[in-house]
Amino acid sequence: MPVEPLSQQDVEERLRELPGWTTDGVLLRRSYRLPGHFPAVALVVHIARIQEELGHHSDLTLGYDTVTIAVNTHSVGGKVTGLDVELARRIEAIAPGHGAR
Repeated sequence: MPVEPLSQQDVEERLRELPGWTTDGVLLRRSYRLPGHFPAVALVVHIARIQEELGHHSDLTLGYDTVTIAVNTHSVGGKVTGLDVELARRIEAIAPGHGAR
């Protein structure tokens, strides 16, 4: 099934279920603070595993104790799709296990 861009209204509705996630109309974004560098790296590795499972990849930025995710779908002109929302949901589900807040 082809991936279709979501309307801005659909994106905003879906983000209500994803606290801390925002959109600028082009990307979904979220930053997490972690208890140190090693937990931040572990979260990045865990996110990379999920991205490989989905076949969909975000831009990840690793700081000393932070991880920032920015994602959209390039194949539909850099718009937000359900695939981006699914990735955000999966990340949101595993982040607390790494001590992310």
